[in-house]
Amino acid sequence: MNIDRINDVNSDQKNNLTEEFSSSLYSEDLAAIPLSKRTWNTWNYAALWISMSLCIPTYMLASSLIDGGMNWWQAILTIFLGNTIVLIPMILNGHAGAKYGIPFPVFARASFGIKGANIPAMLRAIVACGWFGIQTWIGGFAIYLMITAWIPSLSNLPRIFPESFGLETGPAICFFIFWLLNMYVVYLGVDSIKKLLVFKAYFLPLSALALLYWAVSAGNGFGPILSQPDKFATSSEFWDFFFPALTGMVGFWATLSLNIPDFTRYAKSQRAQVIGQIIGLPPSMTMFSFIGVVVTSATVIIYGNTIWDPVVLAGKFENKFIVSIAMICIAVSTLATNIAANIVSPANDFAHLAPSKIDFKKGGYITGVIGILIFPWKLIADPSGYIFTWLIAYSSLLGPVGGIMIADYYFLRKKC
Repeated sequence: MNIDRINDVNSDQKNNLTEEFSSSLYSEDLAAIPLSKRTWNTWNYAALWISMSLCIPTYMLASSLIDGGMNWWQAILTIFLGNTIVLIPMILNGHAGAKYGIPFPVFARASFGIKGANIPAMLRAIVACGWFGIQTWIGGFAIYLMITAWIPSLSNLPRIFPESFGLETGPAICFFIFWLLNMYVVYLGVDSIKKLLVFKAYFLPLSALALLYWAVSAGNGFGPILSQPDKFATSSEFWDFFFPALTGMVGFWATLSLNIPDFTRYAKSQRAQVIGQIIGLPPSMTMFSFIGVVVTSATVIIYGNTIWDPVVLAGKFENKFIVSIAMICIAVSTLATNIAANIVSPANDFAHLAPSKIDFKKGGYITGVIGILIFPWKLIADPSGYIFTWLIAYSSLLGPVGGIMIADYYFLRKKC
């Protein structure tokens, strides 16, 4: 009888330990998506990449290459090659998400261990928080320019932040408004993100083509940039610049190649995520970068100087309605890209630290708070040093993490 009681006590202890262990590893947000709820088709994944590609950093991407000495077609070709290369790990890592319905940090458990998976997850989350803050500032500043077109006094509000913050009151208010809009989308959940991406995939390409039409018409052609030769004296100088530049283009989406299971876990089939990404990523990145080159070349003719920043360009339009439409386009573009690229992943990554205490929404809110604390208005003051050097270089360092996951999944575990 005593033995039976001891066994009962041991059994209860084991069950309690099992439940405690399971709760520390499991949550509904991290659990595998059942087949009945995997609703993303080919068009959803194409829309995902069309939506994420149409953003301010993509528009300005070719400028860093042209400033380095390339002509327009060399820059565009480098961008296309970089995105074609990064497409390979995107599809390979996306396979596990589509097959098992699991997010990136859970997939990383197989190759890095249950606790070790937090290392690549946090490395990915740090980059996302940096991008989130910057994109939120861009979207907020677009709102600020739109409002000041109608209410100029907004730019003359008394300063409420210490001068060391480097933050004016008007832009700060608009930044916080746009930040709240991002947090509201997080509150609505993943399904709202899918709808936002589809809306942007229809809305923004039309806006981009309208901007291209304006540039060609107002600039009397494709402008001086398309006729300028490269600045390399020898072929060796070109290749010395080309390979680091190509690495940078690969690094632009290197972080997404890690956490792509966060999206492919919703795929109806492997074909949906593969074909959708092929259709969406390289073509849209290349086309929008090309539009950035053409529009910028037109600014030389129209305004007498080169304007690479579309937010600054839109602010130069005299018609208030045109300024408002342009800024709405920029805000919508930034919102969709920010949520998909910079919220979904860190939300899952932070949730993986303590699944029983942090869900997807709380992880998104944590990302939002960190996005404010990094002072993005100061970081974006030097975009060449931060966006195109530090963040992309840091992202490229995550390549070995992706390589380990691919090798483990395909060669050691045979996709099982």
